[in-house]
Amino acid sequence: MTRMTTRRSLLAASTLAFGLTALPALAQDWPTAPVHLFVGFPAGSSPDTIARLVAEPLAEALGQPVVVENKPGAGGVIGVQQMLAQKGDGHSIGITINGPLTTAPRLIPELGYDPQADIAPVGLIATSPLVLAVSADFAAQDAAAFVADASARPGEISYGSVGQGSGAHLTAELFAGEAGVELYHIPYKSYAEVTTAILGGEIDAGFMAPSGALPHVEAGTMKMLGITSATPFAQVPDVPVLAGQAGLPDDFRAELWNAMIAPAGTDAAVIERLNGELQTILADPEIQQKLLAIGWQVQPGAPADLADRIAADTEMWGAVIDKTEAQQ
Repeated sequence: MTRMTTRRSLLAASTLAFGLTALPALAQDWPTAPVHLFVGFPAGSSPDTIARLVAEPLAEALGQPVVVENKPGAGGVIGVQQMLAQKGDGHSIGITINGPLTTAPRLIPELGYDPQADIAPVGLIATSPLVLAVSADFAAQDAAAFVADASARPGEISYGSVGQGSGAHLTAELFAGEAGVELYHIPYKSYAEVTTAILGGEIDAGFMAPSGALPHVEAGTMKMLGITSATPFAQVPDVPVLAGQAGLPDDFRAELWNAMIAPAGTDAAVIERLNGELQTILADPEIQQKLLAIGWQVQPGAPADLADRIAADTEMWGAVIDKTEAQQ
């Protein structure tokens, strides 16, 4: 069976699953021009890589070019703003991380958009947990020992992140709050600086992507004490989940994610078509392996699933931000 035939078979199955056999005329005619895919990060970043993995098969399915538009800045916010500045006719969509839709409204006063009112969720693409990483010389061998150490030395164990309000910072604060410990935050400009600081003994720990820690673990200079996903992560299957241990609740979870979005008001049939095509793309084992190689696990779902994830994460991170601001 050829690759094209396989893809057509998958598309047919996806069409049935999503009830697309009788789309309104607008969706059947769409797209009538190239589709512009806005990404709020530079070329070579994870969101950009994910966008380009999706863009090629999406263009094939739609019969129009899908042009990736890199609009980096403000942690992905510029990309969302640029997408919203275009016509909401289905020819301008976006791929974004969670920050611009969940924490940015709390952290950026002049954001210029309301995720609830101005964004139409298309679908989640992939998720990536963070690992609690320490140097190989750090005394604790697991999360329980780390928490016990932190409990005995309030505010003395330090961790690094890529800045105030970043995913790594908020994850560490969520972890500390749930575990009932006090950690000392030191912000850096990049994960490379955080990693160097851990390996050099300048700080004790950091939450980072598994793919960032893995080379150092394999080299014997770093260890991962736990992972923030609800279930083991395929890239590092032997790293235990943090949920349910060290005083953390069983439902503890903190993940980064990438998702496809569109401007609010985009025709519902176009959103449905985009979601159906996205599910077909994410069902491709080759795409799944390419995503996993850069630290992302496919997480398909309907637009409503993404809407629920945005709402839940907005509430969770909002509470963490409130607590962090109150402590300052």
